[in-house]
Amino acid sequence: MTVRGIDHIGVTVPDLDAATAFFARAFGAEVLHDTLPREQGPKGGWATERRLGVPQGTEELAVRMLRLPNGPGIELFEFAGPRRLDPVLPCDLGWQHLALYVDDLDEALRRVISAGGTALSEPVPLPGPEAGPHNRYVYCRTPWGSTLELLTYPDPQPYEKETDLRRWRP
Repeated sequence: MTVRGIDHIGVTVPDLDAATAFFARAFGAEVLHDTLPREQGPKGGWATERRLGVPQGTEELAVRMLRLPNGPGIELFEFAGPRRLDPVLPCDLGWQHLALYVDDLDEALRRVISAGGTALSEPVPLPGPEAGPHNRYVYCRTPWGSTLELLTYPDPQPYEKETDLRRWRP
């Protein structure tokens, strides 16, 4: 068995079309297919509840797979049901953010903001074992409040002197 990489990241959003527009404007994402077109939904019941581990009464309204120009897909889910929590923050348990490697951090951040996202700070240098003259990152929020990290590390990183292992680089 070999893990070849991340195939896709699933993201629950409040509005499938608005989230699609955000990822298209910010990152050039394209729609691959609608797994559950809105007109064929909603989809619920025991099979959905069991398959996804969601509370009884939860319904999938629509599901769409996006393709990034380079990297894993992003699968968008829109749900209705008895439970709807705010997006997780980095201090909450569970998967906490989506990180995208970008060649031009300033342009990527501009596009996120133009598409309706917000920056949590200005881009800052990557610290410690990831440092380098041009290695930087910034955390953002999507229009619906999920955490997104943009990062770039074109320069060698200090950890590379300590091990032959290398992080996967897009």
